[in-house]
Amino acid sequence: MRRLWPLTARGTGAGALAVLAFLVAHEAGVGELMYFGVLLLVVIAGSVVSLFTARRTEAVTRSLVPDVAAVGRESTVRVRAGMRSALPTAPGTWEDTLSPGLSGRARGIFPALGSGLRGGDGSVELGYTVLGRARGIHSLGPLVVTATDPFGLARRRFSLGGRTRVTVAPAIVELSTLPTAPGEAGGMLQATTAQLGQGADNLVARPYAPGDSMRRIHWRATAHRDTLMVRQEEQEATPEASVVLDRGVLRWGADAVLAPGLDPAFESGVSAAVSAVMQLVREGYSVELMDSDGAALSDPLAGGEVFDVEALAAQLATLTTRKGDDLGRVAGLFAGVLTGPVVVVTGRLSAGDTEALAPLAHHSALPVLLGVGAASDAVDRLRMAGWCAASLTPDADIAAAWEQAIDRGAARVR
Repeated sequence: MRRLWPLTARGTGAGALAVLAFLVAHEAGVGELMYFGVLLLVVIAGSVVSLFTARRTEAVTRSLVPDVAAVGRESTVRVRAGMRSALPTAPGTWEDTLSPGLSGRARGIFPALGSGLRGGDGSVELGYTVLGRARGIHSLGPLVVTATDPFGLARRRFSLGGRTRVTVAPAIVELSTLPTAPGEAGGMLQATTAQLGQGADNLVARPYAPGDSMRRIHWRATAHRDTLMVRQEEQEATPEASVVLDRGVLRWGADAVLAPGLDPAFESGVSAAVSAVMQLVREGYSVELMDSDGAALSDPLAGGEVFDVEALAAQLATLTTRKGDDLGRVAGLFAGVLTGPVVVVTGRLSAGDTEALAPLAHHSALPVLLGVGAASDAVDRLRMAGWCAASLTPDADIAAAWEQAIDRGAARVR
């Protein structure tokens, strides 16, 4: 905190006038001016002393609404400072310190305080808005107050409270809906069988198997088919989708491995991934977010649970890239199965990457790839292999890139 000259312009002028009074009193022999100069100095000294004594700060607390900030979204900050002073103070100014990942006009007029000897809580409430600029963990504070004495002669700058940690999550962009209904996109509400008591509605009969309880025998079906039949139920399965965020450091800028918010390309990739998760969850899919090496980046998210996606975004606030290059292993994660939508978010692509990813298009009803900084020829090769692919620059519109990829998917499934 920069040191501040303890006198205001008025106080500095009063001090200069006192010195001038001493000089004139000495030269002209006017004793009254000497008393006047002494009086001015006493008042100035008293003003300075009053700012440094009998002041007590109880606590400084902050709250954010919403409690997790996001890149590109404003949050309201409420600051409550508990202060007591034996002497009344004049209005001053305040400024809350913002770390580089946040921006806003965090300053204003600090109200006058009455004497704490009269009782009362002595708390001051302040407010301002901040805008998330960079993903990561940032801080607010300390609160810096510049106070003046009641005469406006002296001033003091001091800090109140400590720092408050603020989580800035990646931006969640609203994306367009998938070109088909969940069932047509490979996430059909498929009928799977389960033993009675595990699930839902539709009772059917199947042949008796060793170990089945005799209480589950379906006598009517047994008589009709002349063989022992037992009850089972038909259960609906939730449509599933997968989102793969490639964290391999070779795909992104070198700074992305150091800390969040440093590489614009990776920031765009993280935002695209969590936005895809949000859109799929809104459409009823159970979504799994994973790394290109198959490691889960979150627990599976149930369809419709958008608040869980917002919690996931907060978890991704500290995500960075990692060593390794596992993009070629993504196709192997889905080998031998037919799955619903698979969204892959990656960075730069090589010819070998497109060859390794090509087979996955035949195992997903809707394979989507968003490549941040990917070359157009690599994207074209993936499209020829059956992918719904689009490339985008770090500062491009994620929703537009998604729309471009999905439009090709709509043509593919018609």
